[in-house]
Amino acid sequence: MKFLSNVLAVIVGLLIFWVIGFFMLAGIIAISSSGDQTEIEENSVLHIKLNGIPIVESAPDDDIGLPPLPYIGNTTNIGLNQIIKAIRTAADNDDIKGIYLESGMLTAGQAHILEIRNALNAFKEKGKFIISYSEYYSEPGYFLSSVADEIYLNPIGDIEFNGFSSAPIFFKGLFEKLEIEPVIFRVGEFKSAIEPFILDKMSEENRLQTMTYLNDMNTVMVENVANSRNLEVEKVREINDGMLVRNGQDALDFNLIDGLWYDDQVITRLKEKLDISDEDEDINTIGITAINQSAKSKNRLSENTIALIIADGEIVGGEAIDQISSDRFLKEIRKARKNEDVKAIVIRINSPGGSVVASEVIWRELSEAQKEKPLIASMSNYAASGGYYIAAPADTIVAYPNTITGSIGIFGLWFNAKGLLNNKLGITTDEVSTGTYSNLLDPTKTISEAEKAIMQKKVEEGYDTFISRVSEGRNMSREQVLAIAGGRVWSGKKAKENGLVDVLGDFDDAIEIAANKAGIADDYRLVVYPKQKSVFEQLIEDLGGDVQSTYQRIKMGYSYEIFNTLEKIEKLQGRMVLLPFQSEIK
Repeated sequence: MKFLSNVLAVIVGLLIFWVIGFFMLAGIIAISSSGDQTEIEENSVLHIKLNGIPIVESAPDDDIGLPPLPYIGNTTNIGLNQIIKAIRTAADNDDIKGIYLESGMLTAGQAHILEIRNALNAFKEKGKFIISYSEYYSEPGYFLSSVADEIYLNPIGDIEFNGFSSAPIFFKGLFEKLEIEPVIFRVGEFKSAIEPFILDKMSEENRLQTMTYLNDMNTVMVENVANSRNLEVEKVREINDGMLVRNGQDALDFNLIDGLWYDDQVITRLKEKLDISDEDEDINTIGITAINQSAKSKNRLSENTIALIIADGEIVGGEAIDQISSDRFLKEIRKARKNEDVKAIVIRINSPGGSVVASEVIWRELSEAQKEKPLIASMSNYAASGGYYIAAPADTIVAYPNTITGSIGIFGLWFNAKGLLNNKLGITTDEVSTGTYSNLLDPTKTISEAEKAIMQKKVEEGYDTFISRVSEGRNMSREQVLAIAGGRVWSGKKAKENGLVDVLGDFDDAIEIAANKAGIADDYRLVVYPKQKSVFEQLIEDLGGDVQSTYQRIKMGYSYEIFNTLEKIEKLQGRMVLLPFQSEIK
């Protein structure tokens, strides 16, 4: 009873806080949206602070950058689009003299980092400076920060620069103890998403493909760091491979940073760069949100439109929110196709894949659009498996060299829980059926060989369809596709070499290609599909989700993480085109 009362007290407290916060935030948003356009003071610095803030593919322009809320945590992310827009706006504004970058603890994908670095390099080409400081540099944080003219680390801070690793979790032993039998149907020796359920370590095929794309991604980082720091690539590779930087002094000795300084010393250095001699005078700074409010839209009245379709998340059926849901995206693609003002379509893909059927639905609508208008695919951090499936009909596919793509394969997953129910829990079942296969894939019984054959054939048919989609879209023979398929994951660089990607470039390259193909290079505007939620709508959604997860954590205690994992596993049942499960790159 005491536990229940505590839970109820927390829930009531959260609800009260949420209601009060709702009205407070409504007021803040109303005030922020009613003000005049932001004015930038002379001799200013753009302050980019990304520590601990997850970078997502896109966020609404009216995001006001709220801090974490008590008991709830982060209610907002920051969009890649917002960061790039801020850097470019600063580059074009004569009052902005430089950037103060505090992004040592960065939460971002490798392709996102590369795109931000490209924008920062373009900023420096305008004759402006970038100074970076952090108390600790994670590997992604240092990769981004290495673009700065000057990099400073706290005297007792640390820096991580030792390459990438991937350590998937394996559930075979758990399932054996619980007497749960995973039954797998797959095509492709490299389709490793199912390995955590049937193995206790990586297969040789999966180890090979993982090592290959990790090496490619690491090479991109090493070469960019070497170029920014004016070091030899082989020397930087040696430092990285052997983790020769083990403290701040090592980083300084190897010229990965410019000094072991405290934050006040960095502020003094910023004042020197700005020619501020008065110790008591403050530096004029402006943040990402504020500077974006000062930005002017390019050709906002142009009748020539490039539809930007942002496909971010797993590919699922129905009308799911914050995923690439087939029903919702079909409508958006069709809307862009039928809009006479839309002269070209760019689909921005950041997805590990998902449902075969949902991928096919989206592929079909994109194929129809491609018959009428230029269709360009821009790959982000991931565009693999189902993510590549929906990219296949594009006229041109653009990827970063460190994009993870390919994984042309398919699998089916089913769990036999009879042993768990009968032997562990003492639960039995019985049934009456009208047909031989009426209880196909009943989780309370052992699957027969005939049922296995049915499911395997369905998976093989799905794989044949996937191969044909790629063959048709890439103008390759079936044999050519099969040679690079089999579920194998490729880096963008390798994908370009084997014909799965046309251009190694960034988002701007994709837009430029679309504009040129449509003949509107000098006069066009971008319109985002699906329409982005306002910051207020997104905030309400985030708050609701966080309150629910907070309640579940309180109710379930240590069991919450297990529940969360099992919930993800449950969603994998059926035919899937998906990247390796829980393969986190660190």
